[in-house]
Amino acid sequence: MIQDLTRGSPAQLIVRFALPLLIGNIFQQLYQISDIIIVGRLIGVEALAAVGSSAPIYFVMLLITLGFTGGLTVITAQRFGAKDKDGVRRSVTHSIMAGMGLSLISSFILIVFLPQLLRLMNVPAEIMADSYRFMVVLAAGFFMIVAYNLLSFIIRALGDSKTPLYFLIFSSVLNIFLNLFLIYILKLGIIGSALGTVIAVSISVAACLLYIAKKFPILRLTRKDWKFSWPFMKQHLNIAFPMALQFSVLSVGLMIMQSVCNSFGPDTIAAFTSALRIEQLATQPLVALGIAMATYTAQNFGAGMVKRIRQGVRVSFLMSSGFSIFIALLVRFVGENMIQVFIEDGNPHIIETGRMYLNISTMFYFFLGMIFIFRNTLQGMGHSVIPLIAGIIELAMRSFAAIYLASKIGYLGICWASPIAWVGAALVVIGGYIETIRKMDHRYLKKHMALSNSNAKETHRLTENTGFTPAE
Repeated sequence: MIQDLTRGSPAQLIVRFALPLLIGNIFQQLYQISDIIIVGRLIGVEALAAVGSSAPIYFVMLLITLGFTGGLTVITAQRFGAKDKDGVRRSVTHSIMAGMGLSLISSFILIVFLPQLLRLMNVPAEIMADSYRFMVVLAAGFFMIVAYNLLSFIIRALGDSKTPLYFLIFSSVLNIFLNLFLIYILKLGIIGSALGTVIAVSISVAACLLYIAKKFPILRLTRKDWKFSWPFMKQHLNIAFPMALQFSVLSVGLMIMQSVCNSFGPDTIAAFTSALRIEQLATQPLVALGIAMATYTAQNFGAGMVKRIRQGVRVSFLMSSGFSIFIALLVRFVGENMIQVFIEDGNPHIIETGRMYLNISTMFYFFLGMIFIFRNTLQGMGHSVIPLIAGIIELAMRSFAAIYLASKIGYLGICWASPIAWVGAALVVIGGYIETIRKMDHRYLKKHMALSNSNAKETHRLTENTGFTPAE
């Protein structure tokens, strides 16, 4: 259902919008965890290591896609907040055209340069073949993955976070069954895991298009909506490219961290992969709040409601802080037990290695939550430079920790890489938001004072001419 986020209680709107996102993200993470469990238990630890060691390459392209498509639909949300229905439809068509170009380029890069990328990642020789097979199938189906994410962002830009949830749940459940069928029944091995993802996403794209055509009149496109405008496309790309670059910077940092981890062997890779999956699942409330703030901010920015943006940030800050503390305590108590789910033989070394990462990273979830809140708020206002700077700082800090600290203190250095990066990036986006909102308040005050002076002059003129003072 389409929802106007420029009216009503900010707290209630953000919670209602974020809740379906949270449920959907949890389902998606549960799918990814179940995929790791299926691979680790039905195929083996080496197959699990093959997925973990090559996954950062896929995540680089996926995060670039998320940043790019999310940036495109900021304009869609702003047009919707401004009650410009024609602008919404034209934004959708221009986003589709830009998304198609991105998917073709991404697939080409993945397929052509995959062997070099795997060697760059220090993928061990014993799992190189499986890593290549896993990635090449995902690369072939990347067009559908881009389409699915773009459609989801378009729907969310209109204030509807429930419909993407339904398709995400459908896709995740279907993916699990496909993986079981392709790996356990058809014995396709690691190829079955990647193929299950591509098939499930493709079916979800088809279902999503049919649903939009039937239930969303505002998204029923006409021929005139497809008329290309380069200035209008530039508005989209001016946000989409910096956001894609920002996400690529973040993902490159993860690649570097994974590359260093790969040098420690399959057991450490398996432990690190398991710990990251647990962390990604646990921090979904923080992710959901951030995504909610992006749409909430974009709509209110389009409507010119600066005060409501400040109110939304305040509410989200408090909720994120509470979630950070609760999640950290929960992961520290149950994280070790969750790691055991991923491996069949309960290898004590793998469990201890994964637990070491979680014990350190949980202490810094507060800073991660702040990144999601303030980065998405800035992006919702169309400000992508500050988040990009924060991403570069995060890359530098994560790379330093992963390379330098790992050379000095081994695997423990990798465990400190993300926390150090989170602190640096959080300080940048918080400072950037404070300065940005201060400038917006200053512009609003100047405009208000100019309007007040104009009204005062008009009142004085009427009083002199008529002898009466107009009522307010």
